[in-house]
Amino acid sequence: MTIRRILCPIDFSDQSAHALEQGVALARWYGARITVLHVHLSVAPTAADLEALRAHATTACAPVASAGVGFDIVIAGGEPLRTILEQATQLSADVIVMGTHGTGGFQHLLLGSVTEKVLRRASCPVLTVPPRAQATSSQPFKRLLCAVDFSDSSLKAVDAAASLAKESGAALTLLHVLEWPWHEPPMPTMEGVPPEQAQALVDYRHYLESSARARLEALGASAAPDGPAPDVQVRFGKPYVELLDAAREGQADLIVIGVRGRNALDMGLFGSTTNQVVRRATCPVLTITG
Repeated sequence: MTIRRILCPIDFSDQSAHALEQGVALARWYGARITVLHVHLSVAPTAADLEALRAHATTACAPVASAGVGFDIVIAGGEPLRTILEQATQLSADVIVMGTHGTGGFQHLLLGSVTEKVLRRASCPVLTVPPRAQATSSQPFKRLLCAVDFSDSSLKAVDAAASLAKESGAALTLLHVLEWPWHEPPMPTMEGVPPEQAQALVDYRHYLESSARARLEALGASAAPDGPAPDVQVRFGKPYVELLDAAREGQADLIVIGVRGRNALDMGLFGSTTNQVVRRATCPVLTITG
C-alpha cells in the first residue's frame, strides 16, 4: 500500500482532532504529506472570517507540526461532501481520514451524514476513526484484523493490511466468517432430522471451515512472504457481529475491510456489513475499494 497524500477533514471537534492524530501516525510511517481541510458553510465569509478559520486550523495542526510531518491547510466553502471528494481527487489522495462523530461545520459528521456519504462515494481508501472516548486503539497499530470473503476487494484489503503490518511491525489476523445457524459444537438438537443428515451437516460445516482456513493460510503466505505468517481465523455467524467480536477479543487496533465499489448498486452490501462495522467499532476501520 502506497501512501503519499493524506486528506484529513476537520471541524475543530475533539473527534476530528483524534482522527488527525491517526492521520499523523500514518504519515510518519509512510513519509506522507497531510492536507488538512476545513469546509465552512458561510455563503459570503469576510476576509477576517477566513483569517480566523485559518488561525484556528493552524492551532489544530500543532500535533502535525510537532511530529515533523509536512502538511497543508485548505479552507474551502461549499457543500461538505462535494468539497471533500473534490479535494481528494485534486490531491490524488491515497487515503481520507475522518472521525465518525463530531460537531460543527460538517453537519455533525455523524454516520448517516457526511462521513457515511464519503465512505459510499470516495474512490480512495477511507480511514474512519471512532471518538476518543470510545477508542480502544493505540499508536502505532500493533494488532490488525482484516476481513476476508475472498472477493477481489477483500484481496486488496489483505494486501493493504499486510503492508501496514510490515510498516508498523504489527501482528496481522485474517478472518473469514461463514454464515451458519450455530456457532460452536455441540450442534443444537434437530428433532425430526435423521441422524445421517444431521451428521452430514456437521461434516459439511467442518469441510467449509477447513477449506476456508487453507485458503486463508495460502493467502497470508502470499501477502507476507518475507515476514511472519498472519494468524488465521474462521468463524460462524453474522459477518459484522463476528468481525466486531474478533476485534474486541483480539484487542485489534485497526480493522481493514474491502468494499465492492462505492456506488448505488453496492448500497445493500455496504449497509449490511461495512456500515455496521464502522458504526460499532471501537478502533479505526480502513475501507479499501475493490
